[in-house]
Amino acid sequence: MELLSEGVPRMKKPLSSPPHYIDDIDRLQPYQVKLMQHQEEPAHKLVQKINQIIANSSAMALMLQDIAQLLGVVFQVDCCCLVSVTGEASDEATSSNWCADEYLALPHPEEMFSMEQLLMHSPVLQCAAEPLTIEDISIIQNSLVIGCQYLPLPIKAVLAIPTRFGGNNNGVISLIKFQPYDWSESEKQLLKEVESACAIAFSRVAQAQLIAHQQQYLQKSNQYQSLIKQLTILNRSNLELNQMLQLVIASTAESLQADRGLLILLKYTDPLFRTQAKKQIPKAKARVVGEWAKETQISRTTKPDILEDQSFLLSECGLCQRTFIDSAKPAIFDNYTEQNDTSSAAPLFAIEQLPAVLLVPLESQGKILGFLVLQQAVTRSWQAAELNLVELVCAQVSNAIIQSQTLRQVQTLVDERTAKLQSSLELQAKLHERTRQYVEQLRKLNELKDEFMSNMSDRLRYPLTNMLMSIRNLRLPGIPPERQVRYMDILEQECTKEIKLINDLLTLQKLESPHEAPQLESINLNTRIQNIAASFEKKLAEKGLKISVDLPEESLKLQTELESFDRILQELLTNACKYSEHDTIVRLEASHQVDQQIDQVIMKVTNTGHAISQEETTYIFDKFRRGKGRWTPGTGLGLALVKSLVQHLNGAIAVESLPISDSKRSEICFTLTLPQFSDESKP
Repeated sequence: MELLSEGVPRMKKPLSSPPHYIDDIDRLQPYQVKLMQHQEEPAHKLVQKINQIIANSSAMALMLQDIAQLLGVVFQVDCCCLVSVTGEASDEATSSNWCADEYLALPHPEEMFSMEQLLMHSPVLQCAAEPLTIEDISIIQNSLVIGCQYLPLPIKAVLAIPTRFGGNNNGVISLIKFQPYDWSESEKQLLKEVESACAIAFSRVAQAQLIAHQQQYLQKSNQYQSLIKQLTILNRSNLELNQMLQLVIASTAESLQADRGLLILLKYTDPLFRTQAKKQIPKAKARVVGEWAKETQISRTTKPDILEDQSFLLSECGLCQRTFIDSAKPAIFDNYTEQNDTSSAAPLFAIEQLPAVLLVPLESQGKILGFLVLQQAVTRSWQAAELNLVELVCAQVSNAIIQSQTLRQVQTLVDERTAKLQSSLELQAKLHERTRQYVEQLRKLNELKDEFMSNMSDRLRYPLTNMLMSIRNLRLPGIPPERQVRYMDILEQECTKEIKLINDLLTLQKLESPHEAPQLESINLNTRIQNIAASFEKKLAEKGLKISVDLPEESLKLQTELESFDRILQELLTNACKYSEHDTIVRLEASHQVDQQIDQVIMKVTNTGHAISQEETTYIFDKFRRGKGRWTPGTGLGLALVKSLVQHLNGAIAVESLPISDSKRSEICFTLTLPQFSDESKP
């Protein structure tokens, strides 16, 4: 085999991590190889063991390591190196080394041996395959540079063979000796026999790398699509512009794995800027409206005061000026600290900590609206897909800004028109509601009229019927004098009832219509209540009732209308007399109270009788209304008259039914509240 003496080119990309050595022989028990001369080992059994490793390995890196160990043990070499050949799908080579146990404990050389040093002594490198092309030789040399850079001793002898799969080289197998050695033809032949099996292993590794790259690409694509979808949703949302911009910069910076992201908007102060030269820097103030930092993960949208402080003049920032002048493409600075003047960047960029900067303009119809900034602590190589994504984000942000400004103007106009329309609709709604209320009032008035006429006819018909019957009986011949007196009494009583009913109706009508103010006079409340109570003692006694009067020791003075006051108490006591149970007490109380500078007198009339339901309390003061299940003679106007008189005196009246424990009875309490006018008061 001829000596390969060509120079060895360096690989463009170093290994991401040095190869590791495995001395765990137990993992190779399924294909344990007995130490023997390779001539005694049949080639097909060795190929079978390699295929078994390929079939049973789930991790591609461990698979190559196991094959390297197997070949190293079988060929009894000091080191076996397997290196994959990179293709278009991946620029990262995979290397797996195995060393004999006696060399594992040796320290690694501090410096890598160059290929020129390896080829200083002849012969060093031999190939098991013939014929070899220049491409094969270059592949073998490159694989030695990659796989042998961390070997513990200088290489003295190498037997290598390139593997082919699908007509292309996909890897190199290198058997290495740290002492001079002459390779036999049987060793070369055996290495040729295992070449196809190892080519399959390299193919599996390449496929795994391709799948990993595709999965990574798919993951990034999905991430980018998710970002674009999120931005689209944000554009359609009703979020306020600054809040939306904060979410945009946070999502973009996080998706692209930047250390920091900024969104800067420009506010022009020169109205004639559009007519000036393109290369001239205008008078504009730059303000940070959105920021995201990888270290803190804290959004500053909740701290508008901090963002307000983060502003600068465009003319004072050389970093932004470069992008502003050349607005057609993004500005990429691998390390801005290497520029001649780092102080030209605004302090908020923190160039010393984040020197790698990507600055993309936000442009709309030739006008720069602001900048999107992504910063890194270390140099970063931006991919074309990433730059396209950033430019797409900038285009959407620019559209959102323009739409926000346009919508603000349109919204102002719409608000004005809407306000006028709303005013017109409100006026129409008020007219409609007022009409509806009028119709409802008319309906209720008709119902009340019908009910009033029905009750009124009953109240008039009943006394008139009694009067007519008495008159007819008086005309009968031979009526005894005592019967005549009885019929005359009935006529007088029924006539009195009719007169009282008509007087009550006239009084109610007078009270419900616009009327004059009450004629106030000062009365002695204690004396007046005692007199009224005394006048009812006989009437109450006829029903087995008693009256109890509870008055303050100091006599009270009340400014009120005497006639109305007397009629209110009389009607309340009459009502208590009608509906009280036998052998009970009717209580009449009076007290003076000053509440929130309101001077008033409170009187209560309490009797014991049947409970008043919550429904009955809503209409108990209406005309001709009585509680259900109870009927007593009367006009049905007493409590209605009481309510009207109380309102005439600017007072209030309420009724309450309190059940008595261990009894079917309840205490019915009417509470009357009257204002205590001063002598000088005029209602």
